[in-house]
Amino acid sequence: MRTAVYCGTFHPLHIGHLAVMRHLVSCGKYDRVYLVVSPHNPFKDGNNVLTARQRHEAAREAVARHPELGGKVFVEDIELLMPPPSYTIRTLDALKNREPENDFILVMGSDNIVRFRGWKEWRRIVSEYGIAVYPRPGTDAGPYVEELSEEFPGKVELLDAVEVDISSTMIRQAESEGLLMENYRM
Repeated sequence: MRTAVYCGTFHPLHIGHLAVMRHLVSCGKYDRVYLVVSPHNPFKDGNNVLTARQRHEAAREAVARHPELGGKVFVEDIELLMPPPSYTIRTLDALKNREPENDFILVMGSDNIVRFRGWKEWRRIVSEYGIAVYPRPGTDAGPYVEELSEEFPGKVELLDAVEVDISSTMIRQAESEGLLMENYRM
């Protein structure tokens, strides 16, 4: 099975994440999507209000509220069970060891592709698993995708997904200022 691996802290899951999952489910390229809740992103500060386990449970509840995902999105806690630090290559390797018959491809936002060459074993991620990049407002992923595609033919794609100008950080900030953001949460 071809499985899209969509990792993040998802604090909280929001309509932008939902748009990406809808695209992954409906585009016909993937048999299923693993939504991998990360305990901590090494590129972000660690000031989470919710624990990783609470975010995992919230993600499970959010996905269950969206039947249009067709039972193809599975909320994974594999990173919560692994010793830190959480490196994407370790997660992908653990999934491959658990399910050697499946093909995995990493899904990331265009904001991450900009600094992707700073990730641990980024070359292995591309060559052994491949990446699918979804657009994020304010980041032109085209040149990065093109450059990686030349180096790793057939291993990198830019998804034709809807851009949603929202982030978990924006939601948390607005809520800390007393604004209601329920319409943006998933």
